[in-house]
Amino acid sequence: MEPKPDRKSHNAVILAVNGPVVKIAGAYDLSMNELVVVGSEKLLGEVVSLYGEGATVQVFEDTTGLKPGAPVWGLGLPLFVELGPGMIGHIFDGTQRPLSVAKQETGSFIGRGRTLEALDRNRPWNFIPCVAAGEVVASGQVIGRVQETGHLVHPILVPPNLSGRIMEICTERLCTLEEPVARLADDRGKIQDLLLYHRWPVRRMRPCRERLAPDEPLFTGQRVVDFFFPLAKGGAAAIPGGFGTGKTITQHQLSKWADADIIVYIGCGERGNEMAGVLQDFPKLLDPRSGRPLIERTVLIANTSDMPVAAREASIYTGITIAEYYRDMGYHVALMADSTSRWAEALREISGRLEEMPAEEGFPAYLASRLAEFYERAGAVVTLGGVRGSVSVIGAVSPPGGDFSEPVTQHTKRFISTFWALDKDLASARYFPAINYLGSYSAYVDTVAGWWRQKGGIDWVDLRNRALSILKEDARLQNIVKLIGEDALPDDQKAIFYGARLIREDFLQQSAFDAIDTYAIAEKQVWMLQLILQFIDGMREAVSHRIPVYRAMRLPVIEELHRMKSTWRGDDPAPFDAIRERIEIGITGLLKNEG
Repeated sequence: MEPKPDRKSHNAVILAVNGPVVKIAGAYDLSMNELVVVGSEKLLGEVVSLYGEGATVQVFEDTTGLKPGAPVWGLGLPLFVELGPGMIGHIFDGTQRPLSVAKQETGSFIGRGRTLEALDRNRPWNFIPCVAAGEVVASGQVIGRVQETGHLVHPILVPPNLSGRIMEICTERLCTLEEPVARLADDRGKIQDLLLYHRWPVRRMRPCRERLAPDEPLFTGQRVVDFFFPLAKGGAAAIPGGFGTGKTITQHQLSKWADADIIVYIGCGERGNEMAGVLQDFPKLLDPRSGRPLIERTVLIANTSDMPVAAREASIYTGITIAEYYRDMGYHVALMADSTSRWAEALREISGRLEEMPAEEGFPAYLASRLAEFYERAGAVVTLGGVRGSVSVIGAVSPPGGDFSEPVTQHTKRFISTFWALDKDLASARYFPAINYLGSYSAYVDTVAGWWRQKGGIDWVDLRNRALSILKEDARLQNIVKLIGEDALPDDQKAIFYGARLIREDFLQQSAFDAIDTYAIAEKQVWMLQLILQFIDGMREAVSHRIPVYRAMRLPVIEELHRMKSTWRGDDPAPFDAIRERIEIGITGLLKNEG
């Protein structure tokens, strides 16, 4: 971003420097949350408190070398992002400085005080108008379109704070971002130039016409997510887990396969090598829906752990504002925040330097409200332009030692409706996704049941509940097995024990590296679980006729149940129908032989 000051220099000067926190004197004309530039190098900062004639500023860059007495200038506007064509496929830092441009100009590390335009001012875009001169347009209405990527159309919107009559609009032609594409007379008669981009304060939610109750799942092709713990489009989910449990790879899978038009991925305070892997992998991945590079529908925000802590705090807001912008076009957006714990740690560090009273584990007392402000910006809406769009937020949480009772995890659970609890023991056993089906939950089950009913005409809730009841009964039996071994169980309990193993290993466990198993369509998920439950019911029936359970587990069809997830994609029901017939034949044969 390159803010342009609209006022003269203040008499403000630095009074004290404490890391990213700078106290200044003479702040007569500054406002709360106003952007400022600090010192001779013009480091970008934001006013976070005002008192008497002084103010406190959090600086988004390294403050090494700043001294008391250095000047401070106010810019007369809050922290903002530039919203327009050119964001897709690019990598920004927490204050929306493009890292690719920064590398060309200053090398691998951004020079201090560098002000970079977030969007390329010289790139031409083919603007196609959608309205005519003389028409009255409302906030959020589409006035034209440009083709942002090979398959993504970027509608040009009237900014949310403007409405009026179009006085002039250009014909179809190539335009740069700074060229006016239309002139609008607002409600007061003032003439406003409309550009291909506009600015929006990151800490303010973008308005919409109506918020909707989410009723469609964000389908991901990951069976444990879609079938057991679904997330609705416009919902909020958390992925908590200790080190090595697979938070990042799970978000990568969701980014690649989720039924979303746009992906916004925020690397907030993560290790540099992990973020480097994201930056290297995403351009190489192919979008399974379009066959084009996944980066063509992705915006990346990179703020690694070695970057300034204040910019880490801002990165979350930068990402969610960009997501809301694409939502306002009528797109479904999935936002991945990796990780909100690092963001909370940035809040804690800044709060400590501000000398605020700490709450639990040193976090500021307003941690819960900040988390609420972030997750509340998820939602399915009717936009100002009258179309439906959504922002689904998936936040990774990194509790120290995998302790889910720590404050960030506990407060997050208050504001999300889907909780995918990653389990260290499952990850250590190389069981992925390592989502613990006993510690996870979703409040969207009843909400998305209608979608599943339309998809396959099945009672999805009943299937899900039957499978979960078997898994819960198995969890109780596991404690007995640890004491006396599985051989000591009676056959009716062995049927539960072996049946739960089939559900875990042949349905829930899924390989991200298997070309077929990496993604399961809805129909395949239904057929797979129906077959497994059919076999479990057959085992139980055999046991009720005093047939040893091991004889059912030796039926040849067991091998087909093991292989079906990585053998058939699910676009043809014939192989699954054949397995269903073989289960019936096998169980019927057992019963006849016994008879």
